[in-house]
Amino acid sequence: MRWRDDGQLEYLGRSDDQVKIRGFRVEPGEIESVLMSHPGVERAVVIADDGGGRLIGYVIAVAGDDRADDTDVDALPGVLRSYLSTRVPGHMVPAAIEVVDEFPLTVNGKLDRRALPAPRFASQAEYRAPDTEHERILAGLFAEVLGLGRVGIDDNFFDLGGHSLLATRLISRIRTVLGVEVPILTVFEAPTAARLAPMLGTAGSARAALTVQARPKWVPLSFAQTRLWFLYRLEGPSPTYNIPWVIRLTGSVDPAAMTAAFVDLVDRHETLRTVFPDADGVPYQCVLPVEDAGPILTTIDSSSEEAEITVHAAVRYAFDLESQIPMRAWLFIEGRGEYVLVVVMHHIAGDGGSIRPLLRDLGLAYTARREGREPGWAPLPVQYVDYTLWQRAVLGAESDPESPLAVQTTYWKQALAGLPERIALPVDRANPPVNSHDGGWIPVSWSAGLHARLGELAQRCGVSMFMILNGALATLLSRMGAAMTSCWDHPPPAAPTKNWTSWSGFS
Repeated sequence: MRWRDDGQLEYLGRSDDQVKIRGFRVEPGEIESVLMSHPGVERAVVIADDGGGRLIGYVIAVAGDDRADDTDVDALPGVLRSYLSTRVPGHMVPAAIEVVDEFPLTVNGKLDRRALPAPRFASQAEYRAPDTEHERILAGLFAEVLGLGRVGIDDNFFDLGGHSLLATRLISRIRTVLGVEVPILTVFEAPTAARLAPMLGTAGSARAALTVQARPKWVPLSFAQTRLWFLYRLEGPSPTYNIPWVIRLTGSVDPAAMTAAFVDLVDRHETLRTVFPDADGVPYQCVLPVEDAGPILTTIDSSSEEAEITVHAAVRYAFDLESQIPMRAWLFIEGRGEYVLVVVMHHIAGDGGSIRPLLRDLGLAYTARREGREPGWAPLPVQYVDYTLWQRAVLGAESDPESPLAVQTTYWKQALAGLPERIALPVDRANPPVNSHDGGWIPVSWSAGLHARLGELAQRCGVSMFMILNGALATLLSRMGAAMTSCWDHPPPAAPTKNWTSWSGFS
């Protein structure tokens, strides 16, 4: 990243050009190489769209006289997607491919991504206009979530570039607009507006909307926060649940404006200035006035070698959650227009979904402070305290056997009863007496042909690739000696409400 002359924080991308699509790290250059191996393609570019987590391909077709095949240019996008599907995994097949006459360039001779034409996602059905009000609303929501201008009622959500994360977003919008609760499985079973509309009549009422709540004297923790608070009290302060961001900046950075911007950020997002004391062993949220939040940003002059060592120490900062706000930042000034910004947030104040709104607001605040003014943003619609109180009201008390919380708790106690405390596997070392939280990762790859066959199996079974791979993992663990019934956790990425995209919090 770098600070532009106008004070805006500009994201330059990963140095290795990787993008993340549905949890997979993807090298667009690999896809471009496969596209250019097709006889109808002269040049190719693959990019990730801004918000949907989808790949978009752009190609320049071989001139008619030089073309080695007889593929019509209008049919080329579909041909290329089929061509890719037999040579790369499914998540590497662009959701749309556009044929262009040339690639737009910047004055520096680099690809001008913003000047590329908007992608057109192919539908297998002819456009059919809505006949009912529900169809009209659903078609509009399909288009909104997918970033399209128009969607017919027979257009398949997934053929148009949808995937499970966008389906979750669609469910949230249906809940907000139509006031009904549609299970995500229903979207997979009825992926068109025409098929989904009749099911709305049998859908349950949507839960209450998240709005500003009346605040009691003692604000409880959310259920997610309670888990982390318990672990904090059990283990003491540690960096285990830190969420660090390390950003290298180039250009002219104003440390005073940056300091003021962090104060603005913490002032805007209450959860960043919340501490967690307890009364008789029961924790509660205490939102501090911004003037009592303490220092947020520390500026340090250092060489690049010193910064590397100090950055490692900074990301391992141990928060005292009872008395310190859950965010700290350091700006390392290396000289010659080089800076390293380190921001560390405790997980109790946010999660991966919090990073985008926080960076956006930090950039807006920094731009304003460099210009000698306060940020001109509108107040947030809700704060994390409102979410906490809303969550407690929606789920009810565990002491009420009819409450959603009690019903879910009873279900999961029964579902998990009898599971082994530890999966017995033939490991080459003993489990440590104390969890070190040290982890690692091992890359696993398979051929495009195997991936295609797995995709066909998932389609025949009416499940996602994720479910197929979970089944394979369960089979592997069982064959290695684990119990026939094993359990592992996959945290859901879904936000509880559309408002969640504007503020920080741990869901």
